[in-house]
Amino acid sequence: MDLALAPETLARWQFGITTVYHFLFVPLTISLSAVTAGLETAWVRTGKEKYFHATKFWGKLFLINIAMGVVTGIVQEFQFGMNWSSYSRFVGDVFGAPLAMEALLAFFFESTFIGLWIFGWDRLPKKIHCACIWIVAVGTLLSAYFILAANSWMQHPNGYTIDPHTHRARLTSIWTVLTQNTTLVQAFHTLTASFLTGAAFVVGIASYHLWRAKRAQAAGRTPDTRERKKIGAMRSSLRTGLVIAVIAGMGTAISGDTLGKVMFEQQPMKMASAEALWDTQTPAPFSVFAVGDVAQGHNSVELSVPGLLSFLAHDDFTQSVPGINNVAKAEAAKYGGQPKDYIPNIFVTFWGFRLMIGFGMTSFAAGAIGLWTTRRKRWLAPQMRTGEDEVPRLMLTPHREMSTFFTKWSWRIGILTMGFPLLANSFGWIFTEMGRQPWVVYGLMKTRDAVSPGVGQAEVITSIAVFTVLYAVLALIEVRLMIQYAKAGPVVDEEPPTRDPRLRGPSGGDGDDTGAEADKPLAFAY
Repeated sequence: MDLALAPETLARWQFGITTVYHFLFVPLTISLSAVTAGLETAWVRTGKEKYFHATKFWGKLFLINIAMGVVTGIVQEFQFGMNWSSYSRFVGDVFGAPLAMEALLAFFFESTFIGLWIFGWDRLPKKIHCACIWIVAVGTLLSAYFILAANSWMQHPNGYTIDPHTHRARLTSIWTVLTQNTTLVQAFHTLTASFLTGAAFVVGIASYHLWRAKRAQAAGRTPDTRERKKIGAMRSSLRTGLVIAVIAGMGTAISGDTLGKVMFEQQPMKMASAEALWDTQTPAPFSVFAVGDVAQGHNSVELSVPGLLSFLAHDDFTQSVPGINNVAKAEAAKYGGQPKDYIPNIFVTFWGFRLMIGFGMTSFAAGAIGLWTTRRKRWLAPQMRTGEDEVPRLMLTPHREMSTFFTKWSWRIGILTMGFPLLANSFGWIFTEMGRQPWVVYGLMKTRDAVSPGVGQAEVITSIAVFTVLYAVLALIEVRLMIQYAKAGPVVDEEPPTRDPRLRGPSGGDGDDTGAEADKPLAFAY
């Protein structure tokens, strides 16, 4: 049988496709829930309409995204039983524990309180309603943490023992699984990257609306009241997104450096392959860019920084870093087989690592530049600084002394940066999972031993085809809905609630209210 069509290879392709597709929605769900909660908190505290309209707008996009994320996430769990039953039997007692906690605890928070938030705008006091979306945001964080704990166990298994009778992994300490350093660092890195993703999403859409408003001003059209309200909501959203982008970008860089040091210690092959470092070097350079066959170490052009890889691995520019050949020989001697069996796809890991860093840090740089160019002193022309929401004339680009580059390209860069973190996340997960091969659980179980023995080539091909078509349809629906509501902008005609609902009727009496307020239909937020 052609190796490229072996059930193991096909099963890996299927799981990889569904995972990367699903993770397009996860970072946005995590970050948009928090952004929505923060904006609603600002509305509750200040009473300003711009925060109310921004809350409703980003909340609508959040709901579309989380619905798609739930649908695509369910498919992944089914695959553990369909294509990877051998894996599930061997490590299910350990791997299933954090997943069960995610479903029972975190998903309960999300599903319950998101319903209260959607239907409770006119039925709950403002502070309680705001607390609901904060609980949803906490639920998304917990959900991500439990799932990352399960994945971290695959990267660095501990807190388990092998049952001598069943020869299966048995959980001995769920606390160890949830709090090992791999889990903590990976969760920090993934969550900060998620907030960078959401920040870029907010910046991109807000930039689009402000850019349209700028063009309308250039055409001589004076904004009416509705347009001014939209501008106010989008301006606050843009600043919020830029601040989050800078903070999350710094957090992503710091956590990425820490995670790299952990991986150098726990999975030296992954980090050696990320650098295409074939032989141990002292000190080891970091290759910024290479042209040639990195998989064979033959690079016609290479730009490297001497000693930087040693620093990234050990905080010391002079330390030794083991190469691919040395690690492969050590693993073959420890686990059996040939050294080549322990070498992952070098081309994928080398470029996946660089594309992850490149796209992620580009959004961070764009956020930092945007935050500087839209600071308060240059946000409005002097004659416009009369009030928070007063915009007599639209001057949304930096003040005239700023360079032509920023006045012409700042909004376009803001729009373009929206997709960069999504690409960074995808390349990051591809690097993480491909760099661990040939292990599905590092040092404990190889990928070839994890597939379902009863699943054949035709079955996997059929399921891949079905999932591909289904996901293509879902992608079209998702993109169309996102574009439709994002382009429409905030619905500024809706008035925010003027008072908090109470248990007593408007007449002040107890019991059921038979007046007009009681006959009012249940408010649906969207």
